[in-house]
Amino acid sequence: MTNRTLLLTALAAATMIASSCSMLGGKNKAGGSLPNDGQLHGVSPDAKWTPTRPFGMVYVPPGTFHMGPSDEDVNYSFTARNKSVSISGFWMDATEVTNNEYRQFTNWVRDSIAAKLMGFIKTGPDGNEYVDWTKAKNIKWGDKSTIEKIDAMIVTPDNRIFGKKELDAKKIVFHSEVFDYKAAAQNRDFTIPRSAFIMKTDVQVYPDTLCWVRDFSYSYNEPMAKKYFAHAAYGNYPVVGVNWKQATAFCEWRTHYLNSFLESKKRSPETDFRLPTEAQWEYAARGNRSQSPYPWGGPYLRNKKGCLLANFKPGRGNYPEDGGFYTVRADAYWPNDFGLYNMAGNVAEWTSSLYYEGGYNFQHDMNPDIRWNAKDADPPRMKRKVTRGGSWKDVGHFLQTSTRAYEYQDTAKSYIGFRCVIDLPTQPTRRR
Repeated sequence: MTNRTLLLTALAAATMIASSCSMLGGKNKAGGSLPNDGQLHGVSPDAKWTPTRPFGMVYVPPGTFHMGPSDEDVNYSFTARNKSVSISGFWMDATEVTNNEYRQFTNWVRDSIAAKLMGFIKTGPDGNEYVDWTKAKNIKWGDKSTIEKIDAMIVTPDNRIFGKKELDAKKIVFHSEVFDYKAAAQNRDFTIPRSAFIMKTDVQVYPDTLCWVRDFSYSYNEPMAKKYFAHAAYGNYPVVGVNWKQATAFCEWRTHYLNSFLESKKRSPETDFRLPTEAQWEYAARGNRSQSPYPWGGPYLRNKKGCLLANFKPGRGNYPEDGGFYTVRADAYWPNDFGLYNMAGNVAEWTSSLYYEGGYNFQHDMNPDIRWNAKDADPPRMKRKVTRGGSWKDVGHFLQTSTRAYEYQDTAKSYIGFRCVIDLPTQPTRRR
C-alpha cells in the first residue's frame, strides 16, 4: 500500500469518527424548522428554558439517609421507626419565610382585590379578565377617593375605632385552584372528568395575630399581637400565625408569581413551589449528618464555649439565655452543612405530610410521603399535619431532627411557620 493510499485511508477514518462524534453531541434542531427528510429529529416546547437559581434558596442534593430516631425514643411513642430512605434533589428556602416575604403575598392579594373594585382590569388574549398591574401598582392607599372606591374592603362602621377606616383582614382572600394529582392518578380508565380533581377554595391570607394572646393563658403578650407582623423591626423574623392552608396558598401564589414573569419573557414555566414532605424536611435538616440528633451534629445543645446553638426553651425556662425571648431573625445562628438556617428551634415548620402514627411502616423508601387533602367535613384526625423542628417555646427534645409533632391544618400558632421547596429540573448533561 502506497503512502498516498495510507493517507487517504486515515483521512477517511478521521472523517467518519468526527461525523460520529458530531451525531452524538450535535445540537437538537428543535425550535427551528425541521428538515423534511422523513427522519426523527425531535421537537422541543416553544418556550426557552434556562437553568434558574431561585432567590433565597439553597440546593439540597439527592442522597440516602436513616430516617427516624438517632437517639433513644424518650417518649416511647414508637411513631418514628428508623429506616433507610432515598431523597431526590430539591431547592429549599435557606430561612423560614419572613414577615416581609409573607407581606409581599398579602399586599399582592390586597392590591388585586382593590384593583378589581377600582376597575383596573384588562382582557387577556384568552378572553379572560386580569388585573392591570401597570395601574394597580400605583394605588394611593392614603387617598380619600381610593378609600371610597374600595369601601367593600373596609371594616363596617360598628367595627371601627374612633371612626378610623381600616382594611378588614377577613376580606383579604386568595382564590386557590389546584389539581389533585394523587386522586387523579387513581382514574385509570379516564371515566371521571378532569374537573372532579380541581380543588377550588378561597383562603383568608392575613396572619392571625391574636394567636400570641390565645396560645398562652394568663400571660401578657399583647405587644407581640399588635406589632409582630406590622412593625418594621420584625420584618426579617419568621412569619407566624399562619395555618397550613395559608402556607399552601402562599406556595401557590409564589408559583403563579414566578411563572407569570417567565411566561412574559417567553421562557418555560417552572414546577410548583410547595411545602416540603416530612422526609424531605428531615433529610434537609440533617445536612448529611445521618445519625446525628441535631442539624449541627450533637449530642449537645451547646458548643464547647457553652453557647446555645438554637432558639428554644433552655433549662427550666430561661427563655432569653439563647439570645431571644420569643423568635429571632430567620438567619440567626449558624446554618447546617446544606446552608439552611434554624432547622432546629425558632419556629416549628409545617410540612405537606399527614400525621399518622404508623406511617413509617408502609411508606416507600424512595421519596416517602403520605398525604391527605382533608375536607372541612373530615374528622379532626384527618386534618393533622406534621410539624418539625421545635420552636422558641419548646424544650430541647423537640429540636431533634427526628422528633415528630403535629398540628391541625386550620389552626394558627405563634410558634409555627414554614419554608418552601421547589423541584427544578437538573442541569442537562452533555453526551460525549
